[in-house]
Amino acid sequence: MLATGPNGAGKTNLVEAIHLATQGFSFRTRMDAQLIRAGATEASVCVDGDRAGASVTAEARLSNREPKRLRLNGSPVASTDELRQRLHTLVFTPDRLGVVKGGPAVRRAYLDRVLSRLLPARADVPVRYAAALGQRNAGLRRISAGLSPRNVLDPWTETLSVTAVELVQARKDAIEILAPSLATCAAELGLADALIGYDSEPPTVAELVARLDRDLERGSTGLGPHLDEIHLKVGSRDLRPFGSQGEQRLMVLSLLLAEAEVLSGYVGVPPLLLLDDALSELDADRRRILSERLGRGGQAIVTATGAEALPLAPAQLLVVSQGEVRPA
Repeated sequence: MLATGPNGAGKTNLVEAIHLATQGFSFRTRMDAQLIRAGATEASVCVDGDRAGASVTAEARLSNREPKRLRLNGSPVASTDELRQRLHTLVFTPDRLGVVKGGPAVRRAYLDRVLSRLLPARADVPVRYAAALGQRNAGLRRISAGLSPRNVLDPWTETLSVTAVELVQARKDAIEILAPSLATCAAELGLADALIGYDSEPPTVAELVARLDRDLERGSTGLGPHLDEIHLKVGSRDLRPFGSQGEQRLMVLSLLLAEAEVLSGYVGVPPLLLLDDALSELDADRRRILSERLGRGGQAIVTATGAEALPLAPAQLLVVSQGEVRPA
């Protein structure tokens, strides 16, 4: 499906609404109040579809007066995490170039989202590690302020070390699963020898204790997977400092296509792909290759300023104008 329209017509709002209904949150903001039209007090999105031959209805309702409500096939969904485990939607926006161009924290967050989808049984590992880290850092600040003795850190140091082992291993396992598909998808788009790399060793309790004085000065834990780097490379060339804008875009698109391929094999149903302004900055050959790839499995909703941006005829062409969507 291709949605076209001039800049500012509402194409991104369209894919954002679909993402909200199928994943429970916006890819642009975590503040639900920003999703409600100015002057209104409520907003709702309802998406009807077909998943492996079964009808699916996903709905999100927002209000300034009460918590967000999510429903799937008429039944309440307790959390966004539950919805994301039951429906899979992957999104590309120009902001996602930050996965390559941004700092290490962006790539760590990306990889942790990937592992939560590819390894759902271990989706809680990044959350548990972050909780242990937060508790240890809070303990460091209390000790520095003279409010607690040093031994208050002992249980959190132990917990942090244990969960660090789990997190590092989960990240490595997710990369091992993703890497072959990434190489294939990237090569198809003309980005040969693409790889994702992660070299990390979780800190031991002894290592954490040995640097306690420095951590007390900093007020934070200076060792652990919360500081790790994930490398996105073409051969030996790191794309963050040495990749062109086009190569960085191709890497992000390749990561998305690779994850979609892996998820399709795992759950037997291709995820829904939302690609907002993905075709710009790609040459004609790569736009054609990407279009062919998208047409081989599942549904993709692509936005562009004009129909000519997509080399192949879409199954459905929509025109977005001043917030309204109509068939071309």
